[in-house]
Amino acid sequence: MGCGVSKFCCGSEPERSNHGVTSSGVGDRIGEGNDLPQFREFSIDTLRKATSGFATENIVSEHGEKAPNVVYKGKLDNQRRIAVKRFNRKAWPDSRQFLEEAKAVGQLRNYRMANLLGCCYEGEERLLVAEFMPNETLAKHLFHWETQPMKWAMRLRVALHIAQALEYCTGKGRALYHDLNAYRILFDDDSNPRLSCFGLMKNSRDGKSYSTNLAFTPPEYLRTGRVTPESVMYSYGTLLLDLLSGKHIPPSHALDLIRDRNIQMLMDSCLEGQFSSSDGTELIRLASRCLQDEPRERPNPKSLVTAMITLQKDLETPSHQLMGLPSSASTTPLSPLGEACLRTDLTAIHEILEKLGYKDDEGAATELSFQMWTNQMQDSLNFKKKGDVAFRHKDFANAAECYSQFIEGGTMVSPTVYARRSLCHLMNDVPQEALNDAMQAQVISPAWHIASYLQAVALSALGQENEAHAALKDGSMLESKRNAL
Repeated sequence: MGCGVSKFCCGSEPERSNHGVTSSGVGDRIGEGNDLPQFREFSIDTLRKATSGFATENIVSEHGEKAPNVVYKGKLDNQRRIAVKRFNRKAWPDSRQFLEEAKAVGQLRNYRMANLLGCCYEGEERLLVAEFMPNETLAKHLFHWETQPMKWAMRLRVALHIAQALEYCTGKGRALYHDLNAYRILFDDDSNPRLSCFGLMKNSRDGKSYSTNLAFTPPEYLRTGRVTPESVMYSYGTLLLDLLSGKHIPPSHALDLIRDRNIQMLMDSCLEGQFSSSDGTELIRLASRCLQDEPRERPNPKSLVTAMITLQKDLETPSHQLMGLPSSASTTPLSPLGEACLRTDLTAIHEILEKLGYKDDEGAATELSFQMWTNQMQDSLNFKKKGDVAFRHKDFANAAECYSQFIEGGTMVSPTVYARRSLCHLMNDVPQEALNDAMQAQVISPAWHIASYLQAVALSALGQENEAHAALKDGSMLESKRNAL
């Protein structure tokens, strides 16, 4: 009961090498995402639980809560990480139309995309559920980098991967992509760039296809208000300008610089010495073609893929190395608590939780009010104190009972109490109840590493080793972020 050897380990699966660059058969070359689940419908309760009640700490969209459609990160019961886009309540009044659009996008499966896993359309709620990409957006790495600017070889890889994603979508009858920009390009666990599936649906049934500044909008869209496959190529051209300059330059200004042969003003000074004159000229030529005023003169995705393949550099270097980011295959040193959870050493976990006490409840537990003077609050606190005494003396059955009475009192919410009761359940060999409590602790405190660690132990006890590995990795990541503050 006290100490065991876990079957799950801290290492990850071997890194999938998916920056291959042959020109034919995009879907066959990079896979159709067959390891992904089929598109499904989610309940609002499932997504509320996955996002810890749509907690502000889980918002990952560009403008946070101020955005009309907010994107949250979350985690399902099977530990799959997800991105949840919650639309404005009036965005899609017809639930059937929303479902039809979502289902069509949800049939796409490709490793160049952050794929759509499902949707929710209960009542007035309209949500999309996609794969979660943990390494942020192209905008972040290109415009707001902190440790190193993006290398030339990586910028070329981004351009190729996105062209391949657009070629795949076009081949599947989904050539229209709304508002392609640097915020729509995400980086996965191995820092490979992927195209967000969210851009394959408009932000509302009757909404605009472009939300960016009019200076970046295709000229024909300004005239007609309609997005066409050629409009997507124009947006791809603006993306190439971003990659060339490291800035979000209006196409008209960039084209003026190109016509005046003032290329040095256009190019990112951080790229000096990383590319040849011919390669720079070719990428500028491709951008210029995409930005033609006449839509018919723009290239199609297939020709862009062919052109981008010839420009690729450092093909054998993994994306995470080019980006200066850790690989999903790399092992992260674990803390003493992480090591104890890896070993399923319940005795060591107990010692750590006992020593920690209730320090992590600060800011997570609801504040006490004058109710603390009432008999109900006093009784509730007494149950908690009795539970703590039993927990300290390793009387786990009695501790679990006292903590349950404290929780049922409902006068105060404490993630630590749920964590302690979770460990009591593990000690008493009821891992499903332990998992439920660990997940509830994370609902209360979404960024709390201990909740993820205890989920890992419970999942391992339930024989769900892959899920346990994912939870352990999440716990280690959350703990590293916490220690960096």
